[in-house]
Amino acid sequence: MLTHRPRPWRATAAVCAAATLLGAAACGGDRAKGGGEVSIIGSFYPMAWVARRVAGSAASVTTLTKPGAEPHDIELTPRQVVAVAQADLVVYVKGLQPAVDQAVDRHAADRSIDAASLVPTLSAASTGSAATGSSAGGGPRDPHLWLDPDRLATVATAVGARLAKVDQAHAATYEANARALGADLHALDGEFAAGLRDCGYRTIVTSHAAFGYLAERYRLTQVSVAGIDPQNEPSPQRLAALTGEIRRTGVTTVFTETLVSPKVAQTLAREAGVRTATLDPVEGLPAGAKGNYLSIMRRNLQTLRTALECR
Repeated sequence: MLTHRPRPWRATAAVCAAATLLGAAACGGDRAKGGGEVSIIGSFYPMAWVARRVAGSAASVTTLTKPGAEPHDIELTPRQVVAVAQADLVVYVKGLQPAVDQAVDRHAADRSIDAASLVPTLSAASTGSAATGSSAGGGPRDPHLWLDPDRLATVATAVGARLAKVDQAHAATYEANARALGADLHALDGEFAAGLRDCGYRTIVTSHAAFGYLAERYRLTQVSVAGIDPQNEPSPQRLAALTGEIRRTGVTTVFTETLVSPKVAQTLAREAGVRTATLDPVEGLPAGAKGNYLSIMRRNLQTLRTALECR
């Protein structure tokens, strides 16, 4: 199996270059505290979306991951590292983006929220079914927690509480926005629970192991082509085993994604004699795309209902 590895030397170079920029910025005066607009960074789309919903118009929210970019192994520029160092709050998922983890650890450890620390996480040990595992035990964890709306509601509450402390003048706004977002996410959770309750199949074959939290929440079994990182290419033996499993279980669909090449999944579907459909892991929006987390997840629900022959 080919494994895509992060390139830590580039991340380190960015951090070192950022030190010079930070020094220059310091000569111009300290970052405003208590005056001026609060600055929030969401490391990639789901965290930025939560931050924007909670902040409303009371704070500025930016992201480190450009539209259309696959977020797992992004490399930060020196200016992005500076932005992390100067932000009032960074919202991220530790273990998803090594370059972001490094920048936060060095420059924003006391001004950050790690969403993975707020909810029970799943084991990343299994490449076949990420629906197994729990928060107990060691080993790498599956970072794709935002695909469980209930867990994401917990993150929204935490962001609202932290912003209320950072910017007390707008505390009531942040708290109210967090409650409203939590209500939307719990409603979405109810839609998934009802929509996936009575289905002919309960196995989903996905491009990479992004849907473990969704599978656990709604009693599905995930079988993935690649592992937690979509750059991990499957071996010929793995593809042959998946083809046999699809034929044996009667699965009707192999799911492709929006930000990852569909070629391997399409080859698997062709070999197994089944169709393909797009299941979006909501890791980011393609450039120019419309919609948001809620609309994308509802589209995912309809895609799943069709593929799993739900009633």
